[in-house]
Amino acid sequence: MSSQNILVTGGAGYVGSHVCKALAEEGWTPITYDNLSNGHEWAVQWGPLEIGDIRDRERLKSIVQTYNPAGALHFAGRIEVGESIRQPILFYDINVNGTLVLVDVLVEAGVEALIFSSTAATYGLLNHWPVSEEHPCAPFTPYGRSKFMAEQVISDSGTSHGLKWTTLRYFNAAGAAPSGELGEAHRNEIHLIPLVIQAAMGKRQAFSIYGTDYATPDGTCIRDFIHVTDLAAAHVSALKRLLGGGESVLLNLGTGVGVSVLEVVKALEEVAGVPVPTEIQDRRVGDPPILVGDPRRAQTVLPWMPQRSDLISILADAWAWHTSDFCAQLEL
Repeated sequence: MSSQNILVTGGAGYVGSHVCKALAEEGWTPITYDNLSNGHEWAVQWGPLEIGDIRDRERLKSIVQTYNPAGALHFAGRIEVGESIRQPILFYDINVNGTLVLVDVLVEAGVEALIFSSTAATYGLLNHWPVSEEHPCAPFTPYGRSKFMAEQVISDSGTSHGLKWTTLRYFNAAGAAPSGELGEAHRNEIHLIPLVIQAAMGKRQAFSIYGTDYATPDGTCIRDFIHVTDLAAAHVSALKRLLGGGESVLLNLGTGVGVSVLEVVKALEEVAGVPVPTEIQDRRVGDPPILVGDPRRAQTVLPWMPQRSDLISILADAWAWHTSDFCAQLEL
C-alpha cells in the first residue's frame, strides 16, 4: 500500500466520524474532508480535518495531491428526506454533482478504491422484504433519486476508468460509540431514536408518531435498525477487500430484522426507566410502510456480521450518549 491515508468526505458527520474511529483502530489515518454544514469539528478525533465543499474541485484536488490517499470513503451529502422534497435542486447539486466532482478527482489522481455511503431509500416501495440487492430501484423522493444517481456515476466511472468501488446501502443507522466519545448529534434532528430519547428526556413535549394505520401488526412503520459501530466495521472490511484486489460490488447493510415505531418507544421506556410522551400525526410523504434489508450478501462477501445491532444495545448506547455530560454541552 503506497499510503496509509484514507480520504473520508463527510468524516465529521455521524456515520463518517464512527468510520474514522474504526479506520484509525486498524492503523489508517483518516483525512476528513467536510464543510461542517452538518458535521462537527469535535467529532474529528483520529486524523486531520480539511474544510471544504464536496463540489469544490480545486480544493478537493489539492487535498488528494497533499495526502495521496490509498482509498476514499464518500459520506458527504444531504440526507433529510423532507428537505429533499422542499429543495430538490440542492440535493441533486450536492449529492450528484458532488459525487461527479469527487470521482473525477479520484480518477485523475489514480486513486482506485472508493466506498460509497448509499441508502435503502434507493429501493422505494418494496414489493417484498427483507429486500435483496436484486430488488428493482424506484426511489420516490429526491433524496433517494439523488443517491441512486450517484451510484450510477460511480458504477459507470468504474467501468470506464477502472475505479474499484463498493456501494453500501444502509437501512437505519442508530446508536452511539459504546466508548462514549461519539454519537448522533444533528442540528435539526429528524431521526427516530434520538427524537424518542429527546421526548423521554423532556427536551420535547412529545414524540410524534406519523401514521398508525399502516398495514403492519401495530399500524406503525417498520424499520431495520443497525448499530453505527456495525456500519463502521462493514466499511473497514469493504475497504480492506477493495485494496486487497476485490471486485466492485453493491451491498445492503442491515440486520434483516424489522422493528416498529411503537416497539422502539416501548423498548426505550424499558431502557431509560421513564415514560415517553407520544402524539399521533398524519403520515408523512416519503415514508414506506416497511423497510427491512437482506444482509446476506454483505455477510458473505465482506465477510461481516452485525455484533451490536439488537434493539436494546442500540437504545442503551444511544441513551448513554444523549444523557452524557459531553452531549449536554454541545451547541446544536
